Amino acid sequence: MTTNRFLTATVVVGMLSAAALAQTSEPLTGTWKLNVAKSKGVKSGSTVIEAVGKGIKLTVDLVPASGEASHWAFTANYDGKDYPVTGNSPYGNSVAVTRVDARTITITSKQDGKVTTTSTIVVSADGKTRTTTIKGTDVKGQPVDIVSFYEKQ
Repeated sequence: MTTNRFLTATVVVGMLSAAALAQTSEPLTGTWKLNVAKSKGVKSGSTVIEAVGKGIKLTVDLVPASGEASHWAFTANYDGKDYPVTGNSPYGNSVAVTRVDARTITITSKQDGKVTTTSTIVVSADGKTRTTTIKGTDVKGQPVDIVSFYEKQ
C-alpha cells in the first residue's frame, strides 16, 4: 500500500512539474525593450507579452520614426481569427495572430476588416532577443517598413 501511495505521489508531482514547465516555455513572453541603434523606422518602444489561454496578450508602446507615440493592446488566440485592438494602434483596430513555429508568429493588422500591415515576430534561439518586421500601410495610408530589434528585460 505504501508503494502505491509513493508511486501516485511521484506521478502527481511529475505532472504538476510538467504543467508548470509548459506554462513558462512560451519564448515570446516577457518584457521587451527596443534596441534603437539596431532598429529601422522607430525611435523608441517596449512590449509586454503574456501567455493567455491558447494565445497571447501584447501591450505595446511605440514611437515610429514618423513621430506620434502610440499605446495599444490586444489579446488573441493563435487561430488566425480577428480580435479587437484597444488604444491607438497606427496599424488598425483588429488583429489576427498565427503561430508559424515555437519562436515565430505573424500578426495581420486590419482597419475595419481591411488588411493594413503584416508583422512577423521571431525570438532568437537563446530567448534573449527578438526581431519584429512590419510591412504594409498604416491606418492613414502611409507606407510602413519597420525592422525592430528588442532585448528581453
